[in-house]
Amino acid sequence: MRRFLATALAVFALMPVPAALADRVVTDYQDPLQAIPAVSRPPTKSCTVTAMRHTFANSYGQPFVGTLTPPPECAGPWTKVVLDWTGRSKGRQFDRLAGLWIGGAEVLRTSTPEPDPSGIVWHFDRDITAFAPLLTKTQPFVVDLGNVVNDTYTGPFDIEVTVTYYQATKKYPAPRQADVVLPLSADAQQPGWQFLKDGKNFTRQVTVPPNTAKLTAEIYARGGGCEEFWWSNVPSDLAAKFPDAGLCGGGTYREVEVRVDGRPAGVVAPYSVIYTGGVAPMLWRPISAVDAIDTLPYTIDLSPFIGTLTDGKAHTIDLVPPRGIVDDWTLGGNLFATTDPHVQRVTGTLTLADVPAADVKTSTTGTDLDVTIRTQVRRAWRTSGVIRTSHGTQQVFSQGAWTFENTTSLAEKATKQKTDQKVTGAYSSRGRVDGFDFPLNVDVTQNIVNDNNYRIDAKVHMGRRLWTVGDGAKFSDDTIDTQGGFGRTNGVLSYADGSSSERWRGAVDGRFYQRTVKTEHGYVVNQ
Repeated sequence: MRRFLATALAVFALMPVPAALADRVVTDYQDPLQAIPAVSRPPTKSCTVTAMRHTFANSYGQPFVGTLTPPPECAGPWTKVVLDWTGRSKGRQFDRLAGLWIGGAEVLRTSTPEPDPSGIVWHFDRDITAFAPLLTKTQPFVVDLGNVVNDTYTGPFDIEVTVTYYQATKKYPAPRQADVVLPLSADAQQPGWQFLKDGKNFTRQVTVPPNTAKLTAEIYARGGGCEEFWWSNVPSDLAAKFPDAGLCGGGTYREVEVRVDGRPAGVVAPYSVIYTGGVAPMLWRPISAVDAIDTLPYTIDLSPFIGTLTDGKAHTIDLVPPRGIVDDWTLGGNLFATTDPHVQRVTGTLTLADVPAADVKTSTTGTDLDVTIRTQVRRAWRTSGVIRTSHGTQQVFSQGAWTFENTTSLAEKATKQKTDQKVTGAYSSRGRVDGFDFPLNVDVTQNIVNDNNYRIDAKVHMGRRLWTVGDGAKFSDDTIDTQGGFGRTNGVLSYADGSSSERWRGAVDGRFYQRTVKTEHGYVVNQ
């Protein structure tokens, strides 16, 4: 993994790097792609607005700030609104994290592919119809993509973002959804996320409409630095005992918590994102890892707290990063309120808030840097309450339950590392169950002499299976298998190659869709 290259060189006094006869050096690869289907587009009148054309070069602390105005000729209501992101880069560059906000609401988070010398172009789209309440008038439009361009890292990122508005018709009506979006950003003219270390929370004051009948929180969460690889981290005491081994501490379990006025209101299990330079860059050329490009938020139903929040006063929402982290986590998000137009205020009572601390069980066998670490968590939480709307008194609840199992093994003085992880569970609220299954298997072998002589080989199997029962049933299954690596001999690139396959299958507009993409040596060979 990348983190070892900077720290392990002093500890590994190994034999010269062996070079296999069949090794390839791939320096150019096909434009990044994924098997994920594009957002479906209705056959109604549409208007497209270019929201941004911008180059992110030395751009840390320098976000793009503009405005987005709905086109008068497609004034709404809309049956769908779709955002398109197209990126271009050429040269050498790390993967970079990016976020996009409209009216202070985070509507997209992504990370960039790593370019090659001849240049790459990539594209993805996002259905942003849920943000229609903000889109009816001119709003600040902010994109943050921190990047560095110098003699070593030569690739700027040229990004274009468009928004297409599809007019609603009788056959294609506007969807039923939340009618108020409450951004958790502090300033709509600035990026709304926060980079948080252990013990620091994302804290915002919000005022909820008094006639709110349903309230959900949408959360974006990503780790950085050592926390990019949290799924492979070892206990902190082991990392501290062998500081030259390039190990990251904090263990392997992570969760993100939401609090209302300081009271725990729910927890989510984040996905094990691997950036496009993670583990070994050739693994992700050209197929990017699950969630690296198409990053999905996590949702918690806060409806049991409605009776507390609808008093017209400002209330505190906290997003709490995982406990015991060793690097930053980047958190942000929004609240979505569905109001009851027939009452001035929805009242209610919180009857249960059972969100205990996670019981993390970890065991270690072996000695020194030849060990196996097993981590198990059985997680469950639940909140419930009563609300009174124009439809009468209603019982509401929100809950989550999952199992987390991770076995990480180090061998041959930590030059070999293998991780097998599985997270399976569901979030539930009134009339809806959202299930998830996140398998991950990573096998890495490193042979490092110095920064001019090394070799890294890796295999990764990862998946994201999601399904919803009730409130619009749906499912998707995104699975990637990839292998490859890279190396240098006497300072010269002597190995850079990979092969991969991705299968996406699921329901798209009520119909089954399936696509499989296979690649060899950086190019698609079958799809």
